[in-house]
Amino acid sequence: MADFKFEIIEHYGQLSENAKGWSKELTKVSWNEREPKFDIRDWGPEYDKMGKGLTFTEEELRVLRDVLNKMDL
Repeated sequence: MADFKFEIIEHYGQLSENAKGWSKELTKVSWNEREPKFDIRDWGPEYDKMGKGLTFTEEELRVLRDVLNKMDL
């Protein structure tokens, strides 16, 4: 696997946590020193390991918000 850098710029909220201490979170992350994007993924307890996730631009996150607001949850 290729080396890459990441920096969590901001934590917005924890969505869940599993028994091993991994948490699914909405964060803003800069990957490889690029422009930060919004990110939903599982993070290890020390934020040194991560699972697969979804990354969104600000516009994509707005569209997702609108879609969720239209759902009857």
